[in-house]
Amino acid sequence: MAIILRSAIRVMLLAVLSIAGPRTVVAHEVQPAISDVTVGAERIVIEITAALEPIIAGVDQSEVSDTDASPQASRNDELRALPPAALAAEFEAAWAGLASGITLRSGDMPLAPEIVDIEVPDIGDVAFRRDSAVTIAADLPSGDDPVIFGWDAALGDLIVRQHGEGAGYDAYLTSGALTEPMPRTGVATQTLGQVVLRYVVSGFDHIIPKGLDHILFVLGLFFYSLNWRPLLWQISAFTVAHTVTLALATLGIVQPTMWIVEALIALSIVWVAVENIWSGGRDRIGWGRVAVVFGFGLLHGMGFASVLSEFGLGSHFVASLVSFNVGVEIGQLTVIAVAFLLLGLPFGEKPWYRRRVALPGSLLIATIAAYWVLNRIGLAGDLPYLT
Repeated sequence: MAIILRSAIRVMLLAVLSIAGPRTVVAHEVQPAISDVTVGAERIVIEITAALEPIIAGVDQSEVSDTDASPQASRNDELRALPPAALAAEFEAAWAGLASGITLRSGDMPLAPEIVDIEVPDIGDVAFRRDSAVTIAADLPSGDDPVIFGWDAALGDLIVRQHGEGAGYDAYLTSGALTEPMPRTGVATQTLGQVVLRYVVSGFDHIIPKGLDHILFVLGLFFYSLNWRPLLWQISAFTVAHTVTLALATLGIVQPTMWIVEALIALSIVWVAVENIWSGGRDRIGWGRVAVVFGFGLLHGMGFASVLSEFGLGSHFVASLVSFNVGVEIGQLTVIAVAFLLLGLPFGEKPWYRRRVALPGSLLIATIAAYWVLNRIGLAGDLPYLT
């Protein structure tokens, strides 16, 4: 517990010191790439912001949530230590193979994108990912056929933002999905139904399978007590809290430093799990536990908004925000339902349930999350990332 408390103090101090500081990306986590697309009458230009190292190294970003969990982790780390010019040269050398994983076509005609510019930041702390900017472009054939863009699932998730006159088109592409046809004049249109479905799926996806930290937090709430009242109070407080900060962070009213938020989220999981060990198993819940869960829900809402703040919510802001939150809630309730069916229903009435199920489960959650705290504030050294 002493090292956890020291880590918590360090995180809190860093949070205070970095409120006005630049955003720092979590150490080794896989994040979606962001692409800004401009479609003209004769040419398409795509500006991509992404970590180039895992792309060059061949990390399958659809299979891992952290580059340290990839067989190509050592190669990825070598690339992180390269100066800007050397990394840019590595990307150019790998471009022929990488371009084959990019889908770019006008109508039925495939396009051949070429590199226009590469901007790589200077070497910083190699324990943290660095995002570079790559501009690619392709000439369009005559006519007015719209353009479709996307890339292979192995290159990771892709946020697409089309620029042009009228309402903006945004897409969050997973599993190798492609954009809607983007016209050469104006921008692609989206129906309300398409927006709702896309954001519900995206919200669910951020819990299952990608939100392991959020899954463990919800399981921590589940292990507190099988009585429906404590669980209802906790889920309600958590839902209200993360809804508030999800909206505030997405609107840009709150702009947290994300690696600190991620570290505090891990710390919140430790807290909830440890509290289960010391005071769980009750049929009633105190306001203190509800307040703590509410406070931690505020943090998790900022975590949910880390993608939406870059993604943008387009012209259907309210529908997008509500739909994403609905997807998150469906994911959380799915976790609770599965836990109840596998553990609560068959074993919940057993006199040994708390001793053999709830306590060991809480201890395992606390151990994993404590490691995450250390990993996310750079104290885990060369230990492997635990997924």
